[in-house]
Amino acid sequence: MGEAFEPPSNDGIQSVELKSALEDRYYAYALSTIMHRALPDARDGLKPVHRRILYGMRLLRLDPSAAYKKCAKIVGDVMGDFHPHGDQAIYDALVRLSQDFAQRYPLVDGQGNFGNIDGDGPAAYRYTEARLTEVARLLLDGIDEDTVDFRASYNGEKEEPVVLPAAFPNLLANGSQGIAVGMATSIPPHNAAELCDAALYLIQHREATSEQLCTFVQGPDFPTGGILIDSPESIREAYRTGRGGFRVRARWMKEDLGRGTWNIVVTEIPYGVPKSRLIEKMAELLQEKKLPLLADVRDESAEDVRVVLEPRSRSVDPVVLMESLFRLTELEARIPLNLNVLVGGLVPRVIGLAEALREWIDHRRVVLQRRSTYRLGQIDRRLEILGGLLIVYLDLDEVIRIIREEDEPKPALMKRFELTEIQANAILDTRLRALRKLEEMELKREFDDLTKEKAGIEELLGSEKLQWSDITKQIRAVKKTFGPDTKIGKRRTTLEIPPDTAGIDFTAAMVEREPVTVIVSEKGWIRALKGHVADLSGVTFKGDDALKVAFPSETTSKVLVLASNGKVFTLEASKLPGGRGFGDPIRLMVDLDDGTEIVAALPYKPESRLLIAGSDGRGFVAPADALIANTRKGKGILGLDDGATAAFLVPAEGTHVAVCNSAKLMLVFPITELPELARGKGVRLMRCRQSELTDGCVFSLADGLPWREAGGAARLANAQVLEKWLGHRAEAGTLMTRSFPKFERFGK
Repeated sequence: MGEAFEPPSNDGIQSVELKSALEDRYYAYALSTIMHRALPDARDGLKPVHRRILYGMRLLRLDPSAAYKKCAKIVGDVMGDFHPHGDQAIYDALVRLSQDFAQRYPLVDGQGNFGNIDGDGPAAYRYTEARLTEVARLLLDGIDEDTVDFRASYNGEKEEPVVLPAAFPNLLANGSQGIAVGMATSIPPHNAAELCDAALYLIQHREATSEQLCTFVQGPDFPTGGILIDSPESIREAYRTGRGGFRVRARWMKEDLGRGTWNIVVTEIPYGVPKSRLIEKMAELLQEKKLPLLADVRDESAEDVRVVLEPRSRSVDPVVLMESLFRLTELEARIPLNLNVLVGGLVPRVIGLAEALREWIDHRRVVLQRRSTYRLGQIDRRLEILGGLLIVYLDLDEVIRIIREEDEPKPALMKRFELTEIQANAILDTRLRALRKLEEMELKREFDDLTKEKAGIEELLGSEKLQWSDITKQIRAVKKTFGPDTKIGKRRTTLEIPPDTAGIDFTAAMVEREPVTVIVSEKGWIRALKGHVADLSGVTFKGDDALKVAFPSETTSKVLVLASNGKVFTLEASKLPGGRGFGDPIRLMVDLDDGTEIVAALPYKPESRLLIAGSDGRGFVAPADALIANTRKGKGILGLDDGATAAFLVPAEGTHVAVCNSAKLMLVFPITELPELARGKGVRLMRCRQSELTDGCVFSLADGLPWREAGGAARLANAQVLEKWLGHRAEAGTLMTRSFPKFERFGK
């Protein structure tokens, strides 16, 4: 009896720390995604799925001149032999390789419905057919000549290429998009002829920078055309770092219809934007009255893109109309650049334009060396055979005798003529008809030719200069095939400087002008009622909140809001919530610091002046234009000492200023005594020792000072009544008497 079997403790369960187990598994997943799915190889610009599709189609002999084959056959073979993932994923990748609006230089020539620029999907793969294009042929050129490494496929039955020979600069020419784990790639398409020019310059000047190569590569060249509006400096910087973005606009023209009427016709739209979605979005904006200059949009596209935009009236400026559309719709798009690729097929790294092209030409050199070495091996094998055949011709009769009489002719031949086994096999495989005298002459000629070719290849392999010269010829041939004078090679995306829009009021161009009443509550909630509402008695507030201020405005106007920390924020009246509910807190619309309250709100009037002051009695007159802030952060206008807060912001229209403090003291003085500043602490308006400045008003002394009683009734104090309070700025002021018995606040 052997030893008793000891069962494992804990029922065979192994204890593993969750953190390390998750880390190991997630790391393996991340590595797999980065290496085998999402990032392209810098050398051929392909991800594994695309490489497998092209190689699978090559095995099916689907060359550009061959007949088309069903996509179902291609997908099935690729999935069965190389790519053990979903058939739909493979078909989607195959479809994208054939779409001339997605690929600048399609790698697959499709027949059937392969989708369209509207965003419609392709037909099922049982209906469509495909074959390779000339570009794909260039990528695969020389793959059977030991130019690249192969690895076993997923099941070990077949071999697949690690990278393609890539006689075409595919990485930048067709671009790539991918999201891996913790990293992504986004490479827009470029013009192949420009890339070839840059590569040729790089061969001559190995240390050339990306900025220098921008002389040749002007920017992306999208299959859908469009206009690139970035500055040359920003383009150069993007190519230098490998990170950045490009702004692309639709191409449009004004089409005259006679009698002064006109339409705008869009003929090219930005890359990657489905046309149907673009038109849908424009129609939505039209319905929401956010495009007041536009009357209608319709799609009249057939083979080419033709989107017609009808202006509201013939007096509309087409440039202003288009600029407003560029801001609101996808007629202008930002295409990101993130040149994150697998360098050498192993290391994910963000590289610049120069390094990307250097990776390609260095790969071409490796391919040339391997191809030449492979050819050298072929020549050596053939020369060995030819050497044996030529020996045989010296004594043909003896060879025939040995073959006829010997039981084992091969060893006898090898011994008699000192042949190798390969030579002996070649002689035994020779047909009788090849024994003519003429054949010997041909063999000698072939021997001489191959010897000469061998010497040439050996010279090539021994000289770096000759190798680069050969690669230069190859690249020049590619440039000729895809040159600027060819249909596919002509640059489609042009570079233009956008029109100067500094003087255009875009709010008026993008928002329909309608009257509204802006309401701000004590707790800082804001809303806009439709129309100019005089009676606000029916307006309700949340909880114990109450009305702080209300004023008439228009949807095209701006609202200035003063916070207690001296910052002024700008709100667009068109973006304020409607009057059905209680509105929204202003602090959701701007970046208010903690503990900061809303002090005042008023409509912005261009070129007007405003009086701003703090609780410490200091203030100044500011131009309203200097208070406008275009960001959520606002503008710091009033400088405040510790403990002080902003007190008021009022229009500065009049001859005199009236201010009062918490001690019920009031002072009236000429506005000319105040400076005009864009920002700062200002000067002392009123001396406030134990009190705080609470309210202020700018008025015309001839018209009188408006004020409100506690009951809400409006009053006017004329110049005679105000005489005892008249003085100069920075004085302490005079106590309010029975003239202001129930003073609530200044204003009508």
